[in-house]
Amino acid sequence: MGKAHACLCAASPVDCEQHYVLLEEARDRRYVDQIRKTGARVTLGETPQHIHDLMAGADIVQFEWWNHPLMCGLLAGPPLPAMRSVFWSHVSGVYAPIIPAALIEAADRFVFTSACSRLAPNLAGPETGSLERTDVINSGFCHKGADTGAPFNRGQGDISYLGTVEFTKMSPAMIEVIDRLEADDVALDVWGSVHDNSPVHTAIAAMQHPERIRLRGHSEDPVSALSRTSIFMYLLQPSHFGTAENALVEAMSLGCAPLVFANPCELAIVRDGETGFVAGSVDHAVELLSWMLDNPDEVRRIGANARTEVCALKTPERSIAAFHALWNETIQKPKQTPDFAPALGATPRDWYNTLNGENPPAGGNNLQATQTASKGSLAHFKVYYPDLDRPQQQPIASSEQAKPGQ
Repeated sequence: MGKAHACLCAASPVDCEQHYVLLEEARDRRYVDQIRKTGARVTLGETPQHIHDLMAGADIVQFEWWNHPLMCGLLAGPPLPAMRSVFWSHVSGVYAPIIPAALIEAADRFVFTSACSRLAPNLAGPETGSLERTDVINSGFCHKGADTGAPFNRGQGDISYLGTVEFTKMSPAMIEVIDRLEADDVALDVWGSVHDNSPVHTAIAAMQHPERIRLRGHSEDPVSALSRTSIFMYLLQPSHFGTAENALVEAMSLGCAPLVFANPCELAIVRDGETGFVAGSVDHAVELLSWMLDNPDEVRRIGANARTEVCALKTPERSIAAFHALWNETIQKPKQTPDFAPALGATPRDWYNTLNGENPPAGGNNLQATQTASKGSLAHFKVYYPDLDRPQQQPIASSEQAKPGQ
């Protein structure tokens, strides 16, 4: 989210004054610093009154939406001032955490980061009418300068993955697929940090060919890492809640041919057989990857198509232009006093249950069960609201306790 806004600020015309208000201190200040360098203001909301005063003075208030406990507390807490409200959702809502239809209806404008959000079961019913109030503006962008057409020194059969190296996002099937290949001398370079006690290590140790997984660790230079690979294997959990998928878009912009599962988010980015390959099952993924290794010329052609399309469509210039058009429409409306509380509920437990379905598991949705206090899990809510059933609590906001909520 910070990266998306840093890119948007750098591409934004000078006729818009942007003021970012953080609900807690940023752990990683790279994008905060980049945003400030563009001239935009970044402020830590010190108290609810401070935040409300900033809202009251703004022409438009834009909420960067995902299921963060502090955002829920802001929306469902004490009454907010009159405003023109825009939401930009950074979760798909197709799976938990869901996007409440009532939240969309309470906002002046609601923006998805992927068209796949319109497939969310709770939004698709004809009785809701919520989708008529929505727009789609992309938040995942090609690498800057990737559209120059410069050739890359990539290997013919090199395979890479870059992203979250945990089974909260990455599918265990990726390890199975690479293990089942009949080709000799094949390996998958995995770029990303992985904890020492991660189940990923256990899965690799159980492989028939564990040497085929090469854990490369975090890369400070993803362009260099990905410009040497021809195949980007990006097989994710079927119910992940991502939308714009930065790593996938960036790899495609560098000419990598992606292999993905037929998940809603990936299907909104990759066109099967034209800008990448879409597998419907593990067996199909093994078949496709084997074919890709045997047909390097076709892989190069698909990678070139992916690069051309992504560099044309997935740019910050296109997204900021779409936002300016949306903001110019929204500012014509009178300010109104919003009421977002009914969309979420009265207590932090209500908020969590609303966003995770009627019977959410104790650790969050199925992709959050292994996480402690992160990504909107129940443990994350308890960091800020230890008494989950008490309405309108003042959240705990000490720096040590707030860290997991980044």
